[in-house]
Amino acid sequence: MAKGWYYFLQSRGFLRIDGPDRVAFLQGLVSNDVTKVTTDRAGYGAFLTAQGKFLFDFFMVADGDALVLDTEGDRVDDFFKRLRMYKLRSKIELSQGGYRAAVVLGEEALAALGLPADRGVATPFGGGVAYVDPRHAEMGARVLLPASADDGVLSVAGPSAASLEPYDRQRVALGLADGSRDMAIEKTVLLEAGFEELGGVDFDKGCYMGQELTARTKYRGLVKRRLLPITINGPLPAPGTLITLDGREAGEVRSVIPNGDVNGTGLAMIRLNRLEEAFQAGMPLMAGESTVIASRPAWAKF
Repeated sequence: MAKGWYYFLQSRGFLRIDGPDRVAFLQGLVSNDVTKVTTDRAGYGAFLTAQGKFLFDFFMVADGDALVLDTEGDRVDDFFKRLRMYKLRSKIELSQGGYRAAVVLGEEALAALGLPADRGVATPFGGGVAYVDPRHAEMGARVLLPASADDGVLSVAGPSAASLEPYDRQRVALGLADGSRDMAIEKTVLLEAGFEELGGVDFDKGCYMGQELTARTKYRGLVKRRLLPITINGPLPAPGTLITLDGREAGEVRSVIPNGDVNGTGLAMIRLNRLEEAFQAGMPLMAGESTVIASRPAWAKF
């Protein structure tokens, strides 16, 4: 895997929005600026509760005259039903499926697909669309293809990987959430998961569902927790395990990626005041029997 590799994702679902009102329809519902999603640029965003809490995240891709949302496969039916509730008189057609998605990583992965190292840049590829991950260029590329596309279409990028583990290891090292695996449904606020720095929210686009809390969180400095990369020393804790500091709750383990032995890496939602206390006191954070070392991603602004 020196130059590049690809892996077809089995856990993704797809929503397609056709019709002349497709952009206006989504613009009033999601966190990012849908007008910026074109055949040359993909986007990343979220659909929130009216109270501004996380429900779904997704990649937004323009496939010709349609918009396609690439989201969590086991929750796509719920997302579809929620979007359909807001259709009203909008001139759109909502549909599911019809696509498959792959990730492409490696030193020369972007060049092999004709892409620069510029997050979100998109280009036609294999009857679909290849684009640089809109969150962070170091996550390589994602490719949206027709459901009928053959695996071999991506052989230009290198061999197929045996599992998603190398991708997940890179993802957690960069501090990037994987949907509800890392963001608690109806609990997480977008800025806790780095959506501002990672290009998943636009503060100039105007109103959308959940916009008031998202803006207030930013302008009043109300972010008290952050999703952070962690190194785990000891038996791997299960996702959801509480993280403590001297017996006091400090956070919660989310993604866990084994390193082939008793140690691992992952992501955790951690209270920033507890993290500062641990640093000042020289005390470890604990998750069960294991110590947890949290780090600040290079892209983070806090």
